[in-house]
Amino acid sequence: MRLNKATTHAIRALAVCAGSEGELLKVSDLAEQLELTQQNAFKIVHLLSRAGFLQATRGRNGGVRLSRPAGEIRVGEVVRSMEAMSFDGSEESDAMAPGTAALGLIDDAFEAFLAVLNQTTIADMARGSKPGKTARSTGRSATAKKEQRAPRKTLKAGKSREAKRTSARV
Repeated sequence: MRLNKATTHAIRALAVCAGSEGELLKVSDLAEQLELTQQNAFKIVHLLSRAGFLQATRGRNGGVRLSRPAGEIRVGEVVRSMEAMSFDGSEESDAMAPGTAALGLIDDAFEAFLAVLNQTTIADMARGSKPGKTARSTGRSATAKKEQRAPRKTLKAGKSREAKRTSARV
């Protein structure tokens, strides 16, 4: 399942707002933190406000904040709202369109996808944690993971390590 960019930006925007701990956050600051244009940030804020995730205050001292605690906002809810609004600007697509009877499988898969996403809240995203995904659960430590990714040093003049050890002993 691939999410549209607006949905991805919306999740990131909510995580940034969660980090502001209830303080009003200017949309220009949000745009800067998300590395978006102000126009795109305003679009995302508008969609999130319409969906009820953000509370927006207009004016010189205005800004946005979460409309409820970050621990109560599930990522799956955000995805459902944003993906539904991206189709023709309406919140629901036409379920009676020709050929939709065969799409029950796709709908079931989407619901399963959302069920997995609903295991994570915006508060989890703001902390950068993923439930159930720790270094311990994979059996390797964080240090072992870093060592695995570290690039190997190359030897000069084409000599192998064994050849260098042998020549050092002689």
